[in-house]
Amino acid sequence: MAAEGGGKEINEIKTQFTTREGVYKLLTHSEYSRPNRVPFNSQGSNPVKVSFVNVNDQSGNGDRICFNVGRELYFYIYKGVRKAADLSKPIDKRIYKGTQPTCHDFNHLTATAERVSLLVGFSAGQVQLIDPIKKETSKLFNEERLIDKSRVTCVKWVPGSESLFLVAHSSGNMYLYNVEHTCGTTAPHYQLLKQGENYSVHTCKSKSTRNPLLKWTVGEGALNEFSFSPDGKFLVCVSQDGFLRVFNFDAVELHGTMKSYFGGLLCVCWSPDGKYIVTGGEDDLVTVWSFVDCRVIARGHGHKSWVSVVAFDHYTTSVEDADPMEFSGSDEDFQDQIHFGRDRANSSQSRLSKRNSTDSRPVQVTYRFGSVGQDTQLCLWDLTEDILFPHLPLSRTRTHTNVMNATSPPAGGDVAVRGGVGGGIVSNNPSTNGTNTPGNPLPTPLPRSNSLPHSAATTANSKSSVMDNTIATGVSKFATLSIHDRKERHHEKDHKRNHSMGHISSKSSDKLNMLTKTKTDPAKTLGTLLCPRMEDIPLLEPLICKKIAHERLTVLIFLEDCIVTACQEGFICTWARPGKVGLSSQNQDSSPSGTVV
Repeated sequence: MAAEGGGKEINEIKTQFTTREGVYKLLTHSEYSRPNRVPFNSQGSNPVKVSFVNVNDQSGNGDRICFNVGRELYFYIYKGVRKAADLSKPIDKRIYKGTQPTCHDFNHLTATAERVSLLVGFSAGQVQLIDPIKKETSKLFNEERLIDKSRVTCVKWVPGSESLFLVAHSSGNMYLYNVEHTCGTTAPHYQLLKQGENYSVHTCKSKSTRNPLLKWTVGEGALNEFSFSPDGKFLVCVSQDGFLRVFNFDAVELHGTMKSYFGGLLCVCWSPDGKYIVTGGEDDLVTVWSFVDCRVIARGHGHKSWVSVVAFDHYTTSVEDADPMEFSGSDEDFQDQIHFGRDRANSSQSRLSKRNSTDSRPVQVTYRFGSVGQDTQLCLWDLTEDILFPHLPLSRTRTHTNVMNATSPPAGGDVAVRGGVGGGIVSNNPSTNGTNTPGNPLPTPLPRSNSLPHSAATTANSKSSVMDNTIATGVSKFATLSIHDRKERHHEKDHKRNHSMGHISSKSSDKLNMLTKTKTDPAKTLGTLLCPRMEDIPLLEPLICKKIAHERLTVLIFLEDCIVTACQEGFICTWARPGKVGLSSQNQDSSPSGTVV
């Protein structure tokens, strides 16, 4: 078993990790892969992706999993932490010739035990609508590649719709389709609907309604991922040009933008209440962007290579109500909900919105999110009040130097007490506290703190200003070292991939060379609201940062009783949440945690 805190071997893969909630354990018997369990030779293949759906059948085991490995697509019953995976009996398996699946999405609105609607995007540009339960292929969109010839990077059903879906391509275009309409036998003709800064939207000009209904052209280079807000009204896109763009989807209007610190942005997600967006990419950072303020509020540094997936944990993100002893993220409250985040997300969303709208003071809230990257590492992060509300006085608990004090929550429940005390979170910034609390001397910067302070001096106190500047300089040095000296420091941890700051693939560098000649010159955005300097905003450190695979990680999904990750070798791993491993079969309980093959 891998020792917590790290073994002597540099490349040792962790099979468990500990946070303030308790111990997360890898369930080796719950590993999904191709039936032969042979590691997939991933050179030149599209990333392994995973989609879940709950079909609400009467057996109580309605969870289904779909994943792609190379040219193959699999559809299984997902047993999670309850039982071992049976790979010999896929519900459906498809092998494609001449093209590979790149992404997929279930329609949760229409899913039943008898039928599901699964969209699959392909490397040659087509999109297929299939039903893996009935084993039907109902429709193929962009079949002749007349609409777009480039790889499909992201496909998603429009929230609340049974028939509309959105498709993004590496060409930088997005298309809105209706499953009821045909794609026509000729290339579509377009008419401009709306144009703005670095984006345009066209309608399809034809006598009869046909696909695509709309064509979005966004930024320069590939459009790598998009995501709908929890209420379905807004759409965020991240592109190879390094820009994050948020649109009002129905009004087709740009709401706000952000620029990466370096290189392209590869992934993006929304907080459960829709107030924050997290993105990651080729700058090795995770960046937190405020939807309300339209600005970067924090960056997280923990990965040693490109960040491939970011995701919020709806089950650990929690709001503290008036009673400080109420643990709003506890497991017991949500035992009946196994709908893959939908119910819990709505619950979090309504409570967060309610608290934020009816209360003049900030809510006691902790957002938990995670990230995985090409460095084969999983990072978990906490976004707390000292970052969200940097200029407002914090409670005594938040500035206490002894972070592992008596108010630490007991292990075993998904809890957040006063924004995460016990998780190693300390505010070092005197300006955020107004006046120093008696009995609490100003804490010195701690290397294990989860959040480094806001550097702007906001008090007239000269000592505070000097202290702030000192801390800011420290953060700046740390940021510079961690990014530019990474090759020297981590040469022994080279995971068969290029270090992002030194090298990028030829395609990416060509795109970047092209981009620097256009409007998106990085030198002009650095130090602006689009892309603040490292020392100008708080720098988060991860709660945990663990190597969990041999190949680059491509999937991170938070479910009610587990976390699901996947790597490019085609292994989908289930990590039981604290206290949830007892639900599994006895042979799994008695067996020690294994190592990922």
